Amino acid sequence: MPTTARPRTMRPTRNTAFVALVAAAALALSGCAGGSSATDPTDVDPKGDIVPREISWLLSRPADGGVITAMEQIADEYAKDHPGFSLNLITTPDRPSYIQKYETLAAANKLPELFDTDATPFAQKLAKQGRMVDVDLLLEDLGLADSYREAALNYQRFDDGSLYMVPFEFQLEFFWYNRSLLEDAGVTVPATLDDFPAMCKALRAKGVTPIALDGQDQWPLERYMAYYPFRMAGPEYIQDLKAGKASFSDPAGKAAAEWLYDLGQAGCFQEGFSSTGYADAQALFTSGKAAVYNIGTWELSNLATDALDPGVRDAVDTFTLPTIDGAVTADNEYVTPSGIGMAVNAKTYDPLVRDFLAFALERYPELYAATGALSPTTSAQTTVPTNATELYASSVAQADGVGPAIAMPWDTQLDPATNTRLQQELTLLVQGDITPDEFIATMDAALTENVDD
Repeated sequence: MPTTARPRTMRPTRNTAFVALVAAAALALSGCAGGSSATDPTDVDPKGDIVPREISWLLSRPADGGVITAMEQIADEYAKDHPGFSLNLITTPDRPSYIQKYETLAAANKLPELFDTDATPFAQKLAKQGRMVDVDLLLEDLGLADSYREAALNYQRFDDGSLYMVPFEFQLEFFWYNRSLLEDAGVTVPATLDDFPAMCKALRAKGVTPIALDGQDQWPLERYMAYYPFRMAGPEYIQDLKAGKASFSDPAGKAAAEWLYDLGQAGCFQEGFSSTGYADAQALFTSGKAAVYNIGTWELSNLATDALDPGVRDAVDTFTLPTIDGAVTADNEYVTPSGIGMAVNAKTYDPLVRDFLAFALERYPELYAATGALSPTTSAQTTVPTNATELYASSVAQADGVGPAIAMPWDTQLDPATNTRLQQELTLLVQGDITPDEFIATMDAALTENVDD
């Protein structure tokens, strides 16, 4: 899910430079033969001989990250018993560039045997065209279905509950905070989302930046937009919103806009947040200049080991997404992503691909968990590094207690054009350049224009 500048499970936003290209690819996809697959997507155990060859995986993951490192070892092990086999990893870690490549190849019907994708509307079109293997059936056939965390699989599911992607990681997103700074300001951890503005004002009065935010990459601010609707209306709100069955003017959307505006008015984020990058935002927190930082467990090595500045190390703790009065989601339900998933191309699925996946998915959890990361399965225990603080182990332990509902990142849910407009308007809203009513009117207009009927 991290490099210093970009976490591995992070959902970078789609920029306007390639929105047109993606839209064109989507049009081309709709024109592709729907029955282009040579294999029934539900036939997860095809008959025939296992004939070793090179198979390819189109990925959006760091080349030196835990997922690729583990899979390279697994491929080498498999090749020893299957001479002539090799796994060709086609890596494009930059998410916007990857999406451009993936959707263009999909439109041209040239996707490889394996490819990364989020549970986007584009991917769902591929699945409906029979171009992706049914992963629910595949995992059941391999005898692995019960070993996966429910939340890890749910993150990969489409809105109709179908599953066409295999998760390779699992993350929990926390609010990391500096106990000393909160105590000095006379405030406690927010019990509800509505407690954030008062906390921010008290911290500001002490000369402390309340919340460090990577505004440059835009997806972190979208997380905040997702929080109030998730607590107020559940995950169904974003599902209905992107389908044109809900609007930003609905109570959940209105409450979110007003809450974001209040955060801005209370000075919750650092001055110039919109131009602050990932590494600089994290540095604000790790240097003790900011009191709160919202990020996932992909940053455990930086926030819960002796790599953290000794001056703040003992003061760092976490809290999960606060609730609201009348919340419809549970306290243990928040943002629990399992990263970009791996889809299996139905057109090229054969006995070799199945046999390799059976070997790889059985072997993978142990190797991945040994890196100190959370496995998407419960079959492997995370190895806590020797230089870890107590917070590392306690954070990992929370993975076993999360609920099934997930606050989905909106940048993987909305269409590219609406998402880009949302990012722009959120910044203006928090800066106080527009009112909540203006934000709602603009976003409802964008949604009406861009929703896929």
